[in-house]
Amino acid sequence: MSSATCRRNSCRGGRGASSEGHVRRRGSSCCHVPPPGAQAEGSPVSLSQPMFAITLRFFLAIDLRLSKRLGVCACEGSPWGGIRPLVRMVEFSGHAVPWLVGTMYALLRGETAAEQEIMLNLALALLLDLLLVRVVKTMVKRRRPAQSRSDILSAFFVERYSFPSGHATRAAMCARFFLAQMVDTASMRFLVVGWAALVSLSRLLLARHYVTDVGFGLAMGYCQYGLVERLWVTRDCLQDVLLLRLRERLRRVYDGLWTADWTH
Repeated sequence: MSSATCRRNSCRGGRGASSEGHVRRRGSSCCHVPPPGAQAEGSPVSLSQPMFAITLRFFLAIDLRLSKRLGVCACEGSPWGGIRPLVRMVEFSGHAVPWLVGTMYALLRGETAAEQEIMLNLALALLLDLLLVRVVKTMVKRRRPAQSRSDILSAFFVERYSFPSGHATRAAMCARFFLAQMVDTASMRFLVVGWAALVSLSRLLLARHYVTDVGFGLAMGYCQYGLVERLWVTRDCLQDVLLLRLRERLRRVYDGLWTADWTH
């Protein structure tokens, strides 16, 4: 009897030990305790990066949602699709081609030296705007909204990248240019500022750009006029530069003819 009970107890103890050991092995495989100090060293980096990414995604989500709500003239079936042709006319008034053509025509038809000087600097300002916007767009490479890419005409005539809005930069720069150089009355100031606001708003109503594209474009265009004002080119300075280049070319031609005579 004593030997049988001892065998039963030993078997039960062995099974308990084996089951307990099995539980310990499972616990050891599932729960891994890191060494002390390892979590404290990696916590600052792991917390700073997600916070920046979460904040950026939060602002981009707000930008995307506002842009979708404002795109009420994106197509003919949009809520405000009936005024789409009018909004597109406002959009065309801020395009670079009519501005360059009109400025060059006014420069050639200018009657006084002051008018020609203003039109010359406006043409240079428009070229500077095109250059800076192209550089920023190439660096950022932000795609346009999906509603704008779905338009057939936009696929052929609209640029690929969205940030910043060239219409917004051009509108802000031209508005500040006119307010500083050509506009005197309060009514004309109101019309110029209203035109710049409508051109910028048309980019959102037609779903051409995001809200951040237009906002950054307005700030960029406003600052561009400060650069244009610092690099202002006078008519006398331009004539001096042209005469200097003409004299250099005449000297080169004369030197070439002189050496050609000696060789013969």
